[in-house]
Amino acid sequence: MNLMKHFLIPSLLLICGFASAQSCYWQQKVDYKMDIDFDVQSNQYTGKQVIAYTNNSPDELKHVFFHLYNNAFQPGSMMDKRSAWLQDADQRVGSRIGRLKPEEMGYCHVTSLTMNGQPVQMEEAGTILECKLPTTIKPGETVVFESAFKAQSPVQIRRSGRDNAEDIRYSMSQWYPKLSEYDYRGWHANPYVGREFYGVWGDYDVKITIDNQYLIGATGYLQNADEIGYGYSDKEVLHKPGGKLTWHFNAPNVHDFVWAADPEYKHTTRKAHNGPMMHFIFQETESNKEAWAKLPEVMDEVFDYCNKNFGQYQYKKYSFIQGGDGGMEYPMATLITGNRPFVSLVGVAVHELLHSWYQMMLATDESHYPWMDEGFTSYASTRVMNHLKAKGLISGEAVEHPLEYLSTTKGYVGYAKSGYEEPMITHADYFNTNWAYGVSSYVKGSVFLNQLEYIVGKEAFDNGLLAYFDHWHGKHPNDINFVREMEKVADMELDWYREYWVNTTLTIDYAIDTVTANRKKTTISLKRIGMVPMPIDVVVTYKNGKKEMFNIPLRIMRGNKPAPDTKTPYTVLPDWPWVNMSYEFDIPVKIKKIESIQIDPSGAMADIELENNTFKIE
Repeated sequence: MNLMKHFLIPSLLLICGFASAQSCYWQQKVDYKMDIDFDVQSNQYTGKQVIAYTNNSPDELKHVFFHLYNNAFQPGSMMDKRSAWLQDADQRVGSRIGRLKPEEMGYCHVTSLTMNGQPVQMEEAGTILECKLPTTIKPGETVVFESAFKAQSPVQIRRSGRDNAEDIRYSMSQWYPKLSEYDYRGWHANPYVGREFYGVWGDYDVKITIDNQYLIGATGYLQNADEIGYGYSDKEVLHKPGGKLTWHFNAPNVHDFVWAADPEYKHTTRKAHNGPMMHFIFQETESNKEAWAKLPEVMDEVFDYCNKNFGQYQYKKYSFIQGGDGGMEYPMATLITGNRPFVSLVGVAVHELLHSWYQMMLATDESHYPWMDEGFTSYASTRVMNHLKAKGLISGEAVEHPLEYLSTTKGYVGYAKSGYEEPMITHADYFNTNWAYGVSSYVKGSVFLNQLEYIVGKEAFDNGLLAYFDHWHGKHPNDINFVREMEKVADMELDWYREYWVNTTLTIDYAIDTVTANRKKTTISLKRIGMVPMPIDVVVTYKNGKKEMFNIPLRIMRGNKPAPDTKTPYTVLPDWPWVNMSYEFDIPVKIKKIESIQIDPSGAMADIELENNTFKIE
């Protein structure tokens, strides 16, 4: 890494034309150069960091903060205490942290730190290192931090650590002193309690020296394959007797770095025809080898589908690495448990890969917007899995879109009626139950997108997803940025939808109130019972088998979705003002010719009471 360029050309990222810095989008930049020496006998490692940090904000910075995630795996940590009082604590954590022995605990301690050669005052506060700077970092200025640290990899409990349940030696995630993000809301030095992450964009240059019996899978591109006797093909690492090898990786424009190591890893590759070189790094067993052998073909198809529908993958590599405690996403890689049936292995690989779009390339602050990470990923994963079924690449019956989301919507409805729902705007760390966090983030976040497609129509929605990716990958978009992209593509106002769905726990409930004969026409009266307003699709089925759809836009939408691409006649009715709790319209057909009337037969709208959505003419 050439540090001089940071002094000569400060990279102030201002997406604003000629506007003032205060009114512009900006993001910080941090480039890491790390040298790590790992001892596989003690499970401890030492490291040196040289960090070029560019302050692209309009503010002078008096402090910086580092995350020391390993410190969470110590008895009495905030993560340990929080797990003790959660009524539905994660079973993978439970009381395990409190029982760790000294040699089993995790820690990460910075032993020295300077900024531009001057000592930095620092104080370790749990999983955060608080640093008072010798001088302020001015807007547009780049400074260089140099540090040394020592750390111990904990027994694997949650995501990171050693000797997981499948006997993978090292799953090294959240393993180094990591600079906290500073954005338009200030610092994000949140203590680690086991939920989400938020990182600064930058380049990583990482050298890992470890026992030469170990094979490493990691974020980034291997720089010295020939030097260590390892090629990114089916060739295995050379097992020289004794000593260590240094693995050198370079990862441009990412916001984290993960690696895993094991002496029994097998490594295979496949070039995706519309994507990167894929790497598959796992312990092969009699029970899992067939599943891992079939996985590359499926993931090749997945990359092709995702690139076309969600945006072009931006890197030249992606690694599926056996490790961790389930599935967890990182730049250019995922850690997944690998002893699974084939469909389960595909499912976890698809979900974690989709995080490459909705976290690794569109890097929302997932602590504040977990639903924009997990929810968007869940939505996209469901679409992908349905596509794979349709292609015959995995077992199961494909359904017509958007019917694949019916079970997701039902899951949300159960949550909304439970009494435990919390608003999606809740910070990930502050949910009172893991259940509320999980359903709000994964399920309701997915329903958010499925309903949005129902509101604006499939073509506008699909184009909006691509516009969102094109305009915001490599940045830190928030919910307003996403909705604005959808508004521009759909040519309607959608802020009301975000405000109701994200900021409240209010629900949708529409009903067909009455259907009355009126000479040669039929009058249909609807009522809104729930407090969330929505545009309504009403489908009338006639006794001759024909159907007709009536769309009732909300006035605050300032528009309506176009007719679906079907042969069903489609009529847009006058707007429904959200303050009106009832709505009435006529159709020029005698009631005796009507068989049934139904609100939203697609099931895309998350109406919590479906029984009052259908009216049958006796």
